[in-house]
Amino acid sequence: MRRRALDEFLPLKPVDLELLLALAGEDRHGYGLVQRISEHTNGLIVLDPGNLYRVIKRLLGDGLIDENPARAAEGDERRRYYRITALGGRVLAAELERLRALIAAPGTKAAAQRFTS
Repeated sequence: MRRRALDEFLPLKPVDLELLLALAGEDRHGYGLVQRISEHTNGLIVLDPGNLYRVIKRLLGDGLIDENPARAAEGDERRRYYRITALGGRVLAAELERLRALIAAPGTKAAAQRFTS
């Protein structure tokens, strides 16, 4: 399997970005992800289980997250815990840098000033 360049993952979908951010701090199970994403977005993104697990399946397939079987063994073995992978961390960092550059761009600042003044 060939390695994908980081820019092939970018830009991330907002829900992918939020899920990776939620996992950047600690491993979480599905319901924990839903709660964290809702808190972080002030309720703007609330995932139903079907959508959540579609996103998880895609990110697992891309190698951006992984299941943590050790965490599941600690408590309720029915819960699956997920963690960000090294690749997922690099993609997250690249996306955050892309967003920082976008926000810092002169055209972005001018537009923001024009429409907030």
